[in-house]
Amino acid sequence: MAGTNERIMADPSSERLFTGATIITFVRIVITLSIALWAAHQHSLTWMWIGLVSHWIGDSLDGEWARWFDCETRIGAVIDMMCDRLACGVLYGGLVWLQPRGWLFDHGHMTLIGIPIGIYLLEFMVVDMYLSNAFLAWPIRSPNYFWVVDRRIYLWNWSRIGKGANSGAFAVILLFTGWWWLGTIIAIGLLAVKCVSMAWLFRLGIPVPDRPLPAHLPAEIRDGIATA
Repeated sequence: MAGTNERIMADPSSERLFTGATIITFVRIVITLSIALWAAHQHSLTWMWIGLVSHWIGDSLDGEWARWFDCETRIGAVIDMMCDRLACGVLYGGLVWLQPRGWLFDHGHMTLIGIPIGIYLLEFMVVDMYLSNAFLAWPIRSPNYFWVVDRRIYLWNWSRIGKGANSGAFAVILLFTGWWWLGTIIAIGLLAVKCVSMAWLFRLGIPVPDRPLPAHLPAEIRDGIATA
């Protein structure tokens, strides 16, 4: 088992595409998308929720596997984030499409549940994606260790409470209450948290790695960049 510092700091020699954790990520996204397609084919809201639950389970499993077996990589962290957004986009879009008639406006085709889900997807797929990828500017393995850069941003976004609020809490409240207005308030709250975190990140500044330019660049391009 690697020491604490070795687990936190990225190691170029350990970076690879296929690890136990990334294999779980690939398998769980295939399972989740298959369930979502089946739910759409059957017009089944129940199966769409099952797909969402399977996504949560798989998302927890690959992260825990990476920590248990010390196979966390920056490649795996980015792939995990991409698969999370793909799964949520498909599943939440499916929930809007298959929503019960009781959540429709009396006139027109716009669904009330689409309002909180639209805000949530904006927060999760755009703002949070930028925030989550910011860890790549520092030599750490994943956002799970962002506390070494800024503890405040970490606590609000990638601590266990922060992750739970940003993933499961929103959907669970929608599932058990069906109150679109409450979901909207929560989605706006999450978006506000992400925007504040983004302001903290910009104030912190994203460092530019001090790495040499690729050797294959033509000399005129390298000279132009050097004198810019």
